[in-house]
Amino acid sequence: MSSGVRMSQDGNLSTMTKAYAKWAPFYDAIYARILRQGRADAVRAALECGREILEVGVGTGLSLGDYPEGYRITGIDLSKPMLDRAAEKIAAQGLKAVKGLAVMDACRLGLRDAAFDAVVGQYMITLVPDAEMALDEFARVLKPGGEIILVNHLGAEGGPVAILQRAIAPIARRIGLSSEFQLGRIRAWAHGAGFEMASAKRVGLTGFFTLVRLKDRRAAAQAAEAA
Repeated sequence: MSSGVRMSQDGNLSTMTKAYAKWAPFYDAIYARILRQGRADAVRAALECGREILEVGVGTGLSLGDYPEGYRITGIDLSKPMLDRAAEKIAAQGLKAVKGLAVMDACRLGLRDAAFDAVVGQYMITLVPDAEMALDEFARVLKPGGEIILVNHLGAEGGPVAILQRAIAPIARRIGLSSEFQLGRIRAWAHGAGFEMASAKRVGLTGFFTLVRLKDRRAAAQAAEAA
């Protein structure tokens, strides 16, 4: 799970990596409670998809203890210090579901095609330099019919929630959250990539976060075209 430090669009991974290293010792104390509900909901959704699950932006491993034995979880993150914290949790808690951890860029996954039943991105899709590129990579490593599951703070596109978000924007930015990235951006990617937005629901305290489930429909679309 990525830290609250926002990444600029220029993709300065070196700067981001240094920021994560500074956040690693304090991340759990600051974010564990704030992000708990969305984290739990994302894991429950992933468990419905199958046994092979990729956690992108796994960070200090706050979610890893929620996966039961019998599942096979691969966790990746940009920050080795964050992953070192995750490895400590795995050892201390005896987390047998975790298959491995690796330092990796979400936009350039060093993983084989069609390897996972679900790809989970928690609190990270608004932080990567190119969200669409990351989603393309998630789709590449996903098995046919699998799901991409995202949980994040996403800006409301209108109504009272949008007004509230604008009012608290200065506070939100201080903890690395922004309302500039809206659900419509994910919806547009899904439409173009052959995915269905199966659900998008608000979760957590006051519904501040949104859980999005994107179902792979590429095979069905190809079959329809062939017919």
